Formats: sequence, C-alpha cells, structure tokens
Amino acid sequence: MLRKPTAQQTEIEMVTLDGLVPPDHLLRKIDAVIDFSFIHDRVSGLYCPDNGRPALDPVVMFKALFIGYLFGIRSERQLVREIQVNVAYRWFLGLRLTDPVFDASTLSQNRRRRYRDTSVAQDIFDHVVEQAIGHGLVDGTVLYTDSTHLKANANKNRYDKAVVAKSRADYWDDLDRAVEADRATHGKKPLKPKDRQPPEKETKISRTDPESGYMVRDGKPTGFFYLDHRTVDGRHGIITDSFATPANVHDSIVYLGRLDRQRARFALDVKAVGLDAGYATAGIAKGLEDRAILGVTGYNRPTPPAPGMMPKSAFTYEPGTDTWSCPGGQALAYATTDRNGYRHYRSDPALCFACPLLASCTRNPKAVRTITRHLWADIRERTDAHRKTPWGKAIYKRRKETVERSFADAKQLFGHRYARFRGLLGVTWQCLLAAAQNIKKIALAIAPKAALRPA
Repeated sequence: MLRKPTAQQTEIEMVTLDGLVPPDHLLRKIDAVIDFSFIHDRVSGLYCPDNGRPALDPVVMFKALFIGYLFGIRSERQLVREIQVNVAYRWFLGLRLTDPVFDASTLSQNRRRRYRDTSVAQDIFDHVVEQAIGHGLVDGTVLYTDSTHLKANANKNRYDKAVVAKSRADYWDDLDRAVEADRATHGKKPLKPKDRQPPEKETKISRTDPESGYMVRDGKPTGFFYLDHRTVDGRHGIITDSFATPANVHDSIVYLGRLDRQRARFALDVKAVGLDAGYATAGIAKGLEDRAILGVTGYNRPTPPAPGMMPKSAFTYEPGTDTWSCPGGQALAYATTDRNGYRHYRSDPALCFACPLLASCTRNPKAVRTITRHLWADIRERTDAHRKTPWGKAIYKRRKETVERSFADAKQLFGHRYARFRGLLGVTWQCLLAAAQNIKKIALAIAPKAALRPA
C-alpha cells in the first residue's frame, strides 16, 4: 500500500547523543585511546585566570581543528557549519544537540593572537608522538625523511626580484675545522679568517606571501611553495617530526638538526635512516657516521660532462699516494684545499701538451686538468655502498610504504596539497597539526583492542 509521507521533522523524540553515534565511528576510536587533557595544562598560562569573558575550552578548540584535518575540511567556517549538523562531531567535542557552536573567528583569532610565537603546536605534536611511543607504535630504530611541497596561497605572477642569502647548512662548523686540519696536514697555510656566509642569489619574492619560497625543481611545478620536511618511524608510519620551510630551502640543509631534535626529545635510539637522493651529500654522510647511524640514500646521478669531453669517472683515485691517475698514465698531484672542503688535484702541463688525449681532457688554455674530491668523499662512498647491501635494499624499499605513503595520505585525505594560511607561522601550524594523522593511526591500531568508553 502506497501512503503519502507526512512531515516528521518537528516531532519530539527522546534520544541520547551517544546513541546517535555509530559504535565503529572513527571519533569513538580516537576518544577511547587518545588523552587530550594535556592541552589544557599546556595552554592554561596563556589565559587570564580571574578576569575577562569565559574562553572557549582550548581542548574543544584543538579537537575541532583535528576534526577538520581528519575529515578533509579545509575551511574553518565550513568546519563550524559541519559541527552544527554532525552529531558525531558534537559528541566528540562534548556539545549537546541544542548547544550553540562557537564562531569560526574564535579559531582564527586564537591562532593569530593568543598562540602566536609560542610552541603550542609543536608541544601538542610531541605529546601525541609520546602517546604513540607509550602504546608501542614507535621504536625509532629506522627513520625515513623526505619533503613535500605545499602550494602557497599566493599569485605566482605577482612578485618582486631581490637578492637573498640561502640557508646555512648544519655542518658548516665541522667543515671549517676539517678544512683547517687538512690544509695543515698538507703543509698549506691556513685560510684567512672569514665568516662563512650563505651564497646569495637573485630570486622572486611574492608580494602576497613574502615568506614563501620560489621553487624551481626538475619534475616539480614552478611557483611559490612551502616545504614540509617530515620524518616517519619505520614500524607503523607514525610521524615523529614535521618542519616547515620556504620551498627554496634544500632538503639537506635542515636534516641533521631535526634528526638530533628527535633523538633528544623522544630518546630514540636510531640505528639507520632511509633518505632519497636529495640527501646524498658528503655533509649528511659525515653527520650520520659521527652519530653512528647507517644512512641509506638514493642514487644521485652525477652531472654529465660537456659533449666530447672526458668525464671524471675516467680518472682513478689512488688512496695510497693521494693522487689521481688519468687515462694517459699521468698522476695528478694534490694542489690545495678550498674553503668548501674540496681538495684540488692538478696535472703537469708539460706532460699534458704532449698527450694525444688533451683535446678531450681539458679546455684550459694552460693545458691543466683539475680534479676535485671532497674531504668527506670516503664517508660518502661508504654511505652510498649501504644502498647495495641486502639490508640497505630492504630499508630503501620501505620508503614508499612509510614517508611517501604518509605524504600521499596527507595530500589525498588531509588537504595537504595547499597552504591554508599565509606566512611561515601559519604553515608551520598546518604541518604540525598533521598530528591528526598520528591520532588516526593510533586509534586504528589500538582501539579494536580497547573497550570504547561511553560518553
């Protein structure tokens, strides 16, 4: 029998909010295993204890932000509208069906004013990682690091050009000491004292978001971007570090400092790291060996020589005599060590003038061929050799299952393709609130074994 439906939206029903949330809902699993009470203790000092209007509970505010990331809601205004109509969101935040929802400006103004220039986001991220460690989801034996770009909220056609200095590498102090010692060993005079300054380069500065960086990389889009430098633990893919920089900061610049921070903050006993070819530098190889960490890095293809010219691989390094042998049989002797840590080996022009290979060897008007070798080249070669071992192949293979998978989830599910805010501070918040990914991983790994506690 077909009956005409009647309006039932205005009927009074006796229901509980807890009964309207499905028992297997993600927020129930998160509520069962994640303790958010630490947020209140962390930020209580930023509020006036006995004056002013009652503030929104900071635990509710951050839980609301996590909802936005967990369910891919990019706009805070849209987030507030979703909380108004979604009973699961209300249940998770402790709001009744009839309770009014806070205004979206409450979220933005707290971020811009109360929490500006504080370590709140970093501390919340670290506490979530500590809870993952407490549940046995992080062991820190193998860490994987990579970076991904976030498109800045800026028009790539609106810019000014300026000369800016690049970032300072973590290992420069060690390199200066190594250069001084190497020159002394070879009987060379010390270099004149000079503060090592980052090289300067003319680049584009966005008028909309000056703190973003203009990115020009092979196989990557061109424009204004930020980079999220992320480290992931090899056991369950828990993110142990996230650090935002402008896109024109090279991956290797900040790596060692962030690695040391994780080891100290979480007492991680790191045995090996998996890195892509962007981290295959002599400085990082030296830093890893000094820390007794085995590095497995991708293959970095060398720059090819000019057409018709002899590549460096045609020369053979002789460690016993510290010379290079050329295809013509001449030994290139040590000449000097420059400030960048490269030893220079030069040929004898008297022998080169009579060599039949001269035309394909060098275009130097004095017929001198120079070969350079970094002070830490031996360490770099040992690190490169790890990639060819069975355990090195297994570690490198796991990159796509850990850090690359983490970035793929962040972009596909958590809105991590675009910078939600302008300025480095806002993007730092966005990257650190990727703790929502950790929260989800912890809940899915632990909640099936835990009893879901009632509201």
